[in-house]
Amino acid sequence: VTPRTRAVIGVHLYGQMAPLEVIAEQLPDGVEIIEDAAQSQGARRHGRTLGAFGRAAATSFYPGKNLGAYGDAGGVVTSDAQVERSVRLHSQHGALVRHHHEVSGRNSRLDALQAVVLSEKLARLDDWNALRVEAAARYDERLAGLDAVRRPTVAEGNEPVWHLYVVEVDRRDEILADLNAAGIGASIHYPVPVHCQPAFADRSPGPPCPVAERSAPRLLSLPLYPGITADHQDRVTEALRHAIG
Repeated sequence: VTPRTRAVIGVHLYGQMAPLEVIAEQLPDGVEIIEDAAQSQGARRHGRTLGAFGRAAATSFYPGKNLGAYGDAGGVVTSDAQVERSVRLHSQHGALVRHHHEVSGRNSRLDALQAVVLSEKLARLDDWNALRVEAAARYDERLAGLDAVRRPTVAEGNEPVWHLYVVEVDRRDEILADLNAAGIGASIHYPVPVHCQPAFADRSPGPPCPVAERSAPRLLSLPLYPGITADHQDRVTEALRHAIG
């Protein structure tokens, strides 16, 4: 945080909420919190939901998210009337009244088809999230005692919705290849830390991020979705044990 800092973006990663109440205590007056809530629809932290910690929360409705549209879509959650008006204004060509443009905006309106799909899925979100929680618990049980696999943990106060179930393993690329060869749809999310991306090369060297740098080569996402069965997870975990050797 420097005198130039205007906002801090907290990322609710893999379906768990970031400890934004702790971060907020350390911020000077005038520095806002913005939530990246693309992976946390339905998650809670100390009973509070997304959008309750920052001035606004941006979320994705990409089809693979917990709450996914039929195509690409997104939204903003806020309880701030000023932010709400600004988002609506900028997303509709800068005009809340047709042909009266207050600012230079853009066309970012949600397509009506996507809205219909999202409305129907929203009514089922809690049930689908509950199935994800059950699936994550089964992985925890089946991977317990397998020392070569570092399982995800839940931070105190969090009620995650398990957008992803990500473990850490040595020889990650080799293990992933074995799993894929066995027909297991495991994958890698975020193989390169953000601060190491070419897009940020002009800002290097930035502050080190040792946890991200240490974890990136070891992260492995196991298949997890509301319809996954115990038998499917048994097959995943057995293939993982075999790949580890």
